[in-house]
Amino acid sequence: MKKLNFISATVLSVICSSSVFAAGTYELALSHYGSPTDTVTKATEFMAKRVNELSKGRITIKLHPNSELGASGTQIDGTRMGTIDIVVVGNPYYTTFNEQLNLLDLPFLFRDEEHVEKVINSEVGEKLLASLEQYGLKGLAFYEIGFRDITNNKRQVKSVKDLSHLKLRTTPNPAHIAAFKEWGANPTPMPFNEVYFSLKTGVIDGQENPIHHIYNNNLQEVQKYLSLTHHAYTAAPMAMNLDRFNSLDKEDQEILLKAAKEGADLEKQLNVEENKVYLEKLKQQGMQVEESPDVASFQAGAKKAWDDYAKKFGDKEIKKISETK
Repeated sequence: MKKLNFISATVLSVICSSSVFAAGTYELALSHYGSPTDTVTKATEFMAKRVNELSKGRITIKLHPNSELGASGTQIDGTRMGTIDIVVVGNPYYTTFNEQLNLLDLPFLFRDEEHVEKVINSEVGEKLLASLEQYGLKGLAFYEIGFRDITNNKRQVKSVKDLSHLKLRTTPNPAHIAAFKEWGANPTPMPFNEVYFSLKTGVIDGQENPIHHIYNNNLQEVQKYLSLTHHAYTAAPMAMNLDRFNSLDKEDQEILLKAAKEGADLEKQLNVEENKVYLEKLKQQGMQVEESPDVASFQAGAKKAWDDYAKKFGDKEIKKISETK
């Protein structure tokens, strides 16, 4: 009798689950790295709202911000395994298994925000998002962290020689690590959620991130110098578990793709606006800012990273991006 009850309960559970799925009403878990005030938080909140609106309430997205489900690498692993539905983390964390994406992290590859937009909305960007599918992920849109600048507690970085022997937290991206080694620094990859404490205790001298990311994570409290090098751009792909995406009907897939792109567009707009405001606030809070570093002095080190990528994947895509008007 107990066995019969167990089977009946199991069958009932399956039937109920199937009914819910057939009705097309479900909840998706979205995980990202952003602090409560970060632009990625605002953008994913907007995306979740749009998905709910476009689906007329059938699809709900539950947000897990501030790396509450683990560091960036852990979030990607969870999405590939299916314990997380959707993830947004920096491109360098995808490159640990998809080296092709290193293309977007090459130092001084992008000139400005407009250049970035033209590239990611081109065939190059489409191919890079599609390359995630062989790793169990569906690329939905390119969110961003943005153009990176250097902070530290030792000295102002006016030219490449000022990076000598500075211990800087970088992403795990090979292009970033190679460039900083060429520039004479001591690149030290670590999860971002460890950076504040490591700066405060002197484990590292500095780090590199966009202005809005520096401000929203209060790094000005533990850093003295900021140099606006804009030495690399970091995308933050939004990706979904591929099997989960393929299980949805065409209409719901289109809803997710549309809302994801709208959220990405909003985030980029916010970053441009907030970077101007936050730069002034960083100055007001005591950071010493070098606004015109000798960017040309960094070029030799950048070329080494470009050459390393070209040896593996050729230089066709690099040339396409460089020649994009």
